Amino acid sequence: GTITSVDTGRKTHKIGCHLHDATPSALVSKEMAKLRCLSDEQVIELSGYLRQAETMIGMPAEIEWARDEIGFKILQVRPLQMEDTIISDENWANHPGLRGHPAGIGWGSGRACVINCECELSRVAPGDVLVTQVAGPSLSQVLPMVSAVVTELGGSTSHLASLARERGIPMVLGVLDATQNIPDGTQVAVDGVAGVVKWMEQ
Repeated sequence: GTITSVDTGRKTHKIGCHLHDATPSALVSKEMAKLRCLSDEQVIELSGYLRQAETMIGMPAEIEWARDEIGFKILQVRPLQMEDTIISDENWANHPGLRGHPAGIGWGSGRACVINCECELSRVAPGDVLVTQVAGPSLSQVLPMVSAVVTELGGSTSHLASLARERGIPMVLGVLDATQNIPDGTQVAVDGVAGVVKWMEQ
């Protein structure tokens, strides 16, 4: 295989082992945050496993994986659910917006619920568009009730993005400064295919 481009994700924390590390979650330096997690050789090796998975199920697939000192472990394989590009509602065309990494499915709108801490998840109401910093596992508990999700960190290959695709929930990840730019309570539209988020100015 050949790597055509590299887009390094933003990493603010590193997660260690709860059994062996005194501080399992810690901030990383700016230098470390810019480093790639995988070398070119490892990316090509992983892509080979993906191609094998697609051959086995006979369709495009997404994989969840882990890696230790021995090598890669394939944790899960699922059919890749993607939709064609959606032509957004013209009513949103002239409103402010941001771009990010699309999860690949759906278009939705609703009231923005801007969350800066997981302790605020109880504020999320049915039909809200959840706007938050990190696409962490705790968000899975509110996925069934929201109309869309916008996160500042994370990417389209994250576990939460996979869950959103499975449930048909529009999601855009890696949207810089979303929690600062999108006013809490405003109406928001999320294009989970094009990776565009727009909101009504208050």
